[in-house]
Amino acid sequence: MHAGSHLRRRLIVLDAGLPGQPEEFARILTHEVFHFVWLRLSNHTRRSFEAILAAELLRGARGELGWSAELRKRALRPHAPLERTREWREYVCESFCDTAAFLFSGCRRHPEYTLAARWRKARGRWFEELADVPLKA
Repeated sequence: MHAGSHLRRRLIVLDAGLPGQPEEFARILTHEVFHFVWLRLSNHTRRSFEAILAAELLRGARGELGWSAELRKRALRPHAPLERTREWREYVCESFCDTAAFLFSGCRRHPEYTLAARWRKARGRWFEELADVPLKA
């Protein structure tokens, strides 16, 4: 584990070795900051991101944009999206944060970026609509 967010305490804890790896530091810090963004999104907005991920699963999308989402995605049971299980909601949050790190950290290539470009672009469009700012996905 490289980092962790304590939302109630408004605290991010980072591994001491990360500042020596600027690109990885940016990627992980961005991911952690977006946990705070996720917390402040409306339920409607969160559900719209859930819909993107549910559609990906239905269409057989494999891979993710970070190991935290990838591990949770692999562990999902088939009924998880429909029942909105805790595992599903945790996956959605981690995927949101990993997607944000991919889009905003400046780290364009990484071994953990295993999601196909087609799905990356769809997520990038979702973030563009959310922020009303054009992004490169």
